[in-house]
Amino acid sequence: MLSQYRKLASRMFDWLSDKYPEILEPVKFTLPRSGIIVSPKNYVSTICLTVLIGFFASLIITSTLVLTVLKTNIFLTILSFIFVPVITSMLILITGFFYPYERFLSRRRSIETNLPFAICHMGAIAASGISPQAIFKLLSEFKEYDVLAEEMLKVVRNIEIFGLDPMTSLKEVSKRSPSEKFRQLLQGLVTTIDSGGDLRTYLKNAGEQALFRWRIKREKYLDQLSTYAEFYTGLLIAAPLFLISLFSVMNMIQPELGGFDIAQLMTLSVYLLIPAMNAGFLLFLHMTQVEM
Repeated sequence: MLSQYRKLASRMFDWLSDKYPEILEPVKFTLPRSGIIVSPKNYVSTICLTVLIGFFASLIITSTLVLTVLKTNIFLTILSFIFVPVITSMLILITGFFYPYERFLSRRRSIETNLPFAICHMGAIAASGISPQAIFKLLSEFKEYDVLAEEMLKVVRNIEIFGLDPMTSLKEVSKRSPSEKFRQLLQGLVTTIDSGGDLRTYLKNAGEQALFRWRIKREKYLDQLSTYAEFYTGLLIAAPLFLISLFSVMNMIQPELGGFDIAQLMTLSVYLLIPAMNAGFLLFLHMTQVEM
């Protein structure tokens, strides 16, 4: 079903990418590194078809609601017919172009979270003297490494299925890796093997450096968390208590403040302002957290 949908999109909108090749630029880099197996040209065509379907679907749904259920005045009806389909189409378009980038960031974060431990694992396996191909094949079976295991499986697949030699396979995977650190590791492996260097020594040194950077990153984040805790205590615990106490005293002296009832202000603070501030703080922590 999905393949037929993509074929229809290609027949209808491939001309757009041919005439305006610059529209492929936003997805040319991120799409191959996001794990989405589709060409940039076909992906853009699929987005265009989805935007078109979304426009007419939202127009039909809006027409049905406005004319049969809501029955608003003519001005609001015209605005609904214009803005709702346009906004829906814009949201689909923005989501379509942003989705590969979000996938790219997610895959890079997963790889770099597991990479220090995977390098140490590779070094331990390399100490037994087995080939690099066998090392990648063993680690690709550890699903705990998530996206990193998928990248290692690509190296093995290029060798066993497509017949590439190990060096070429490493180079090809490094070109499309979403993580710069993993790319550097693969390029380092290629250089070490080509120059006849000691693979075990290289992986041992790379693992120690990666673990050192991971510890530094972790300690830095823990220091940041202590700062955030002090900020939270002052702004979201002490300040609301002081505000509610102040409102309580003011309510006994003057029940109104600037035309607003103080009791209502207290209710809004307790049930709206303070929860909103806490939700905002949690969102901030989520956006700044470091994967461990």
